[in-house]
Amino acid sequence: MPRALWLLIIGMVVNVTGSSFLWPLNTIYIHDHLGKSLSVAGIVLMLNSAASVIGNLYGGSLFDKIGGYKSIILGISITLAALIGLTFWNGWPAYIIFQVIIGFGTGIIFPSMYAMAGSVWKEGGRKAFNAIYVAQNLGVALGASLGGIVAAHSFQLIFLANTIMYVLFLLIALFGYKGILVNSGKQATIDLNAPTVKNRKNLYSLLILCTGYLLCWVAYVQWQTTIASYTQEIHISLTQYSLLWSINGALIVVGQPLLNGVLKHLKATLKLQMIIGIGIFIVSFLVAGKATMFSGFLVGMIILTIGEMFIWPAVPTVAFDLAPEGREGFYQGIVNSTATGGRMIGPLLGGMLVDLYSMSVLFTVLIGLFIIAIVTTLLYDRRLKVENKVSAEVV
Repeated sequence: MPRALWLLIIGMVVNVTGSSFLWPLNTIYIHDHLGKSLSVAGIVLMLNSAASVIGNLYGGSLFDKIGGYKSIILGISITLAALIGLTFWNGWPAYIIFQVIIGFGTGIIFPSMYAMAGSVWKEGGRKAFNAIYVAQNLGVALGASLGGIVAAHSFQLIFLANTIMYVLFLLIALFGYKGILVNSGKQATIDLNAPTVKNRKNLYSLLILCTGYLLCWVAYVQWQTTIASYTQEIHISLTQYSLLWSINGALIVVGQPLLNGVLKHLKATLKLQMIIGIGIFIVSFLVAGKATMFSGFLVGMIILTIGEMFIWPAVPTVAFDLAPEGREGFYQGIVNSTATGGRMIGPLLGGMLVDLYSMSVLFTVLIGLFIIAIVTTLLYDRRLKVENKVSAEVV
């Protein structure tokens, strides 16, 4: 792998380690420490995610205009300012304000990280995105495991640790990313005018794929919100709950390279890879829906982790393949904003379903969403295949 990609990997580990101190515990903090309902917690997380959606789209476009280095520095600076504020003022309603600013700042960062990874190692194909994905989950494993231990003593230290990690991330970006050169969108703007129809069809295909991707995230985020709160109600400790995410991250770090080898040997297409992953997700939620002890949630998390290893790295790879020259950042922004949209809708939907009905109703709805996601994944490239077939016949 290129040196530039290694720098991006290190930065991603530090970035996600910092944020993983807090995000798995957000709902617990709002519900248990600030005394708000699950629905209110869902609204707060929805606002955070809505700001992140805007940040994703803005950050992706910014990458195409001014490059990844300046975009990432801007995102880190905004996030760090909010984290410093959150360290000193973490009551109600200050918590909401800072969560919205953090969402916007972090949203700017991720599209640039993924677009830069694809640009600095184009010949690596899906390997570049797999590497960033593994780095992201190494950060999840480190942050979640440490976060549970620290939170058991004091949530104040959680906010401080998050801030310190972002200071380190800023230093890595300042001194490591300035020399990373990628093609900006300025040079390719002229090229976009010629294949407008094709580009539009590529965009439509990505949007169809991202519809199912969003539904998967709506379900996935329940592990961080409604399921997190439910584990507290059945007396599973914070340390045990955080351990689930540590196992999630550790399994991905160890298992993703092995999975890549298996998929390469089987010559599995990205579409098949995603469909298998959604099927595994369904099994995971069936297990979690019946769980009443830590062991049941542990099995569900292991199955969930296997499923996400199939899906999460595949979608950015498809987006990069579909993106016209110079629009890589914008397409990655769409993917990241879709994931964030799922994280935005999920907590509110899940909280309302549990508050109004029950956990069993929630799991039934989520499995229905996965079935819809399978359909959109099967159909996303249908128009492109028809167009390519017609073109081949004309030639």
